[in-house]
Amino acid sequence: MVVKVLHFIVQILIVLVFIHALGSWIPQIRESKVYYYIDRIVDPLLEPIRRVVPAVGGIDFSPMILIFILILIDRALLR
Repeated sequence: MVVKVLHFIVQILIVLVFIHALGSWIPQIRESKVYYYIDRIVDPLLEPIRRVVPAVGGIDFSPMILIFILILIDRALLR
C-alpha cells in the first residue's frame, strides 16, 4: 500500500517536472497561477541539482536529471 502511494507521488512529480520544463519556454504558461504552484513544488527539487550541474550554453539540464532520478527511485520502489 505504501509503495503504491509512493509510486503515485513519484509519477505525479515526473509530470510536474515535465510541465515545469515546458512552461519555462512558453510565457503564457509561465505567467499562470497553476505554473506558480508547480514552480513552488518543483523548484526546491531542482535547486540542488542546479548547484552541481550549471546550465550549459543557456540550457538547463536539471529537469532532465531530476526526471532520471525520479525514474530510478520509482524502479527501486517497484522491486
